[in-house]
Amino acid sequence: MILTICICFFTLLILGVPIAVILGITTTVSLVFFSDTPLHIITQQLFNALDKFVLLAIPFFILAGAIMTRGGIARKLIAFVNALVGWFPGGLAVAGVLACIFFAAISGSSPATVVAIGSVMIPALMKAGYGEKFSLGLITVSGSLGIVIPPSIPMILYCLVMNVSVAEMFLAGVLPGLLIGAALIAYTLVIAKKNNWRIETEVSFTQIIQTARDGIWALLLPFVVLGGIYSGVFTPTEAAAVSVVYALFVEMFIYKEFKVTEITSICREAAILSACLLFILSCAMTFIWLLTAEQIPQQLADIIIRHINSPWMFLLTVNILFLILGCFMDDVSAMLILAPIFLETLNRYGIDLVHFGVVMVLNIQMGMLTPPFGLNLFVSSGITGKSLTTIAKGVLPFLAIMLLCLLLVTYIPWISLVLPDLLLR
Repeated sequence: MILTICICFFTLLILGVPIAVILGITTTVSLVFFSDTPLHIITQQLFNALDKFVLLAIPFFILAGAIMTRGGIARKLIAFVNALVGWFPGGLAVAGVLACIFFAAISGSSPATVVAIGSVMIPALMKAGYGEKFSLGLITVSGSLGIVIPPSIPMILYCLVMNVSVAEMFLAGVLPGLLIGAALIAYTLVIAKKNNWRIETEVSFTQIIQTARDGIWALLLPFVVLGGIYSGVFTPTEAAAVSVVYALFVEMFIYKEFKVTEITSICREAAILSACLLFILSCAMTFIWLLTAEQIPQQLADIIIRHINSPWMFLLTVNILFLILGCFMDDVSAMLILAPIFLETLNRYGIDLVHFGVVMVLNIQMGMLTPPFGLNLFVSSGITGKSLTTIAKGVLPFLAIMLLCLLLVTYIPWISLVLPDLLLR
């Protein structure tokens, strides 16, 4: 059966068949030829995969991100951080990174962060003389923090397939996200000094106060959502719904930059994206059910432990595998398929599932930045009109920083586990 699964999966992958359809066909073929299980079990498993309350958080966070991208929250954030740090050399670029960090903490989506911040910051950076490749690369990479800093949609998906606490995963992503942000800021300052970038902007305490007052509603949203989760006021799923109501209220009644007529189109876009993600998830969960029933994770664990003696070498192998897979398929799909298969191996090595989840999310982040399937590259190309090759060249220097941060988080579990250990365990 294992050989048939591999041949069927990779043949369809090479032919360009969508990953969800690949998983469904592979599961069906395996049941037809190697099992007496009736095929109607597939429809039952597809339904069972989506019959989870926590999954409601996904369309809500997607909808909240779409509302904030279309409205004025992103611009208010940019104005505030630019007033705060835009007055020193490289300050405008640092403001771009900080704006991405703030928006990541309220959207849960990497593409939404690139669209919301990039559409404003990339032209501003190029106009200020920061260089086309640097401007494109910095904001495209910084926008990928949308899936690392909580709330994060891939983290919710990981928690579902691995039976991990969403609250713990969200906390575990805070320090790695801030680490990457700090690394990007440090690199920006070094490049600014090297190129002698100067921003002719005087420090104005009045301007800082004014932009803070204008952006206070946007700045409060991460504290409302995450504070509500960790104080026990509401669950992560309820927090997603709260973020939609909050964003809609702020955009329509406070900033007044969002029209009622836009709700229909935004809901349509969010529904399509949510349906795509949930269809992939349901097919992946059905495929995982098949593998578990055939005890394939246990067989894989035996093979891995026989050839890899160290858990650290196993983690390195997983990182390399995901970096390679990122060149051929969507990393979110790869995570949904492979993470449960590695579950038995992780238990035998004693690797914390929350720590492994953060490593997986960082690999997904890398996958969004590497061609030919790097989603953020396409998003950045769409909002700037630049070619995919130009975007990729701009991103390339930042990939070394991302890889270094990935290795630090992989081999220093404390970075991801300290907050969950202190607050929730």
